[in-house]
Amino acid sequence: MSITLTDQDKITLRTAAYGAVTLLAAAGAAGKPGAHRIATDGSIALASATGPIGHVLADKSTGVKLSGKSVAAIADQVLPTLTAAMGLLRQQDPAEADNFRSTVILAIETATHRGEPSPTLAEMARKITGALDAA
Repeated sequence: MSITLTDQDKITLRTAAYGAVTLLAAAGAAGKPGAHRIATDGSIALASATGPIGHVLADKSTGVKLSGKSVAAIADQVLPTLTAAMGLLRQQDPAEADNFRSTVILAIETATHRGEPSPTLAEMARKITGALDAA
């Protein structure tokens, strides 16, 4: 099956994937110095994606606009975008939807791999996974 993504679809996918990493970093930043490590490790995992999703995520320089002064404000943008990304991929190519989901899950696991994730990070990872599975 072939996948055809508009420029807006690509922005949605990049916003969802990189937004998930941003959301984890924001949740992990509550008084701890490791937020930059979470963001770096998660972004490296996203950069390892393959297939059409890998090509979309590799072009991360344009279109991703995340703003918010709180974790809640970032979550309000990212969680629905994760669900929308999965919905548009499932319509076109279920295998690519699975690829996207596993790529985001890998980024979550990579971002939180340094020891046992805090309860805050574990809960945020659960919310991200829930948003991926809501489509």
